[in-house]
Amino acid sequence: MRLKTKILHSGAEKDPYTGASSIPIYQTSTFAQEDPIYFGKYEYARGSNPTRDALEEVVANLEGGEKGSAFSSGMAAISSVFMIFKPGDHIVVGEDVYGGTYRVLTTIFKQWQLKSTFVDATDIDAVKAAIRPETRAIYVETPSNPILKITDLKSISELAKEKGVITITDNTFMTPYLQRPIELGFDIVIHSATKFLGGHSDLIAGLTVAANKELGNKIGFIQKAFGAILGPQDSWLVLRGIKTLSARMELQQKSAEIIANWLTKLNGIKKVYYPTLPNHLGREVHLRQAAGGGAVVSFELENLDVTLKFLKSVKLMLLAVSLGGVESILSYPATMSHAAMPEKERNKIGVKDTLIRLSVGLEDTEDLKEDIYQALKTALT
Repeated sequence: MRLKTKILHSGAEKDPYTGASSIPIYQTSTFAQEDPIYFGKYEYARGSNPTRDALEEVVANLEGGEKGSAFSSGMAAISSVFMIFKPGDHIVVGEDVYGGTYRVLTTIFKQWQLKSTFVDATDIDAVKAAIRPETRAIYVETPSNPILKITDLKSISELAKEKGVITITDNTFMTPYLQRPIELGFDIVIHSATKFLGGHSDLIAGLTVAANKELGNKIGFIQKAFGAILGPQDSWLVLRGIKTLSARMELQQKSAEIIANWLTKLNGIKKVYYPTLPNHLGREVHLRQAAGGGAVVSFELENLDVTLKFLKSVKLMLLAVSLGGVESILSYPATMSHAAMPEKERNKIGVKDTLIRLSVGLEDTEDLKEDIYQALKTALT
């Protein structure tokens, strides 16, 4: 079955109890039992819920994994994956991960004595050198947030198998429509479903997919024991969002590529980051493992004053935290996605005070270009 069809027919597209074409929202906390010893399939909604089960089945099928788990946020998903490790374990982490991931590793999990080393994940030798006897996992993003650095997933997975460690990646930017890391040998895939999978800026959700049942069951145990589950209403909204994933990603990606190339020609734009640009580092690797550049474009302006004026001058695009909605969203990583990262560390990985991240929505491309142009003209005067 081809991917566009699979998105709509992934095994959980109708209610098995009624035949309804949309999985109902099972808004309940508990389920009546026929017997006090032998329970039915559902007993208490923290453990499982038919709406959440459907979403978990869909995302597992799309990613090509064995078991999906749905959480109350992307950070709940990420943190729950880290909780499968124990104090004293060590993780090698891409240095330019999302600021929330950096924060939780350097504060809560550091107190818990889960060790982490941040390296340039695009340098396989640096990743290899960071592996210790107590290393249990390698965690990467590709493209990374927000400067879209490209990590060779196949090379990382091969290294991990050689060293006997597991591999984890955040696939939020690409979604399973554009990139499927499990097919490249990865063990765990994470999504902030708040973004492209939900797609409408109206929910907070996180998803994980494990390549095998053993890892999936470990994450599932954390999900049930820790309880950071996704409720049925938001599970249903993500299911509905996924139905239009291919159509949205095709249009948003096409528009993003046009805008990225156009930005490279504008006076006042210092640098543009987009995976399919001819001069983007790792472009060839990215095109081997992904079906396009995605819908996120980042760019640098001349100085801080121009950057702030530009952000205050946009009229059509939202200036907001988050990405992946049907509307275009401009974010300022220094105070938004990477606010938790110390300035020195931000600058080291290229997240400068002059960097802007644009999540391209479904507006007409020419209208978005006009908004960018007028904001830039205002900022430069």
